[in-house]
Order: sequence, then structure tokens, then C-alpha cells
Amino acid sequence: MTDTNARIDEIVKGHDVVLFMKGTALFPQCGFSSRAVAILDHLGVRYETVDVLQDPEIRQGIKGYSDWPTIPQLYVKGEFLGGSDIMMEMYEAGELQQLLEEKQVARA
Repeated sequence: MTDTNARIDEIVKGHDVVLFMKGTALFPQCGFSSRAVAILDHLGVRYETVDVLQDPEIRQGIKGYSDWPTIPQLYVKGEFLGGSDIMMEMYEAGELQQLLEEKQVARA
């Protein structure tokens, strides 16, 4: 495992919900990241964000870690769920809320 993968692994496993995104929760730097933050905020769960624009190694490394080519990327209890489109589909179907409840994710 590379140093970057080890850092990503530590982040993913160290928090119940982690969103790797462009920008921050208060200032998203792309529409997809903004949508992902809006969904998580609406669900009222506690989550961490990682601004990939601040760390080029994480920005590239997260794509290999998940085998997913785009950002944002959402992880819940160490499990990769997908990007903002998948988050939106799961949210609209009620699946994201159900998953967060099943995994007993802390409320914000």
C-alpha cells in the first residue's frame, strides 16, 4: 500500500461518513460537490470532508483507491457508495436514509 493509499485508508476508516470533494462543505468548488453536501446536510448526519483541491496526491489517489474516476466520492463506515449522481438516486429512492440508519451513523 502506498503512503497516499494508507492516508486515504486512515481517513475512510476513521470517520463514519467521509466525502472527498472539490472545496469544503461551506464553499464547494463544483456543482457535483455542492449537491453532495446539500444531500448530507439535508439528511442531518455528521460527516467529514476532504478537499482534494488542496492535496494533489489525495486527488489522484482516491480515484485508484475506489476504482472510481470522478469526485466527489462518498464513503459510509468504510464502504464506497459512489458520487453525487448515485447519492441523488439513493436519496430519492429513500435508500441513502435507510443505509445511514442501518449503519447507525451519528446525527449532526
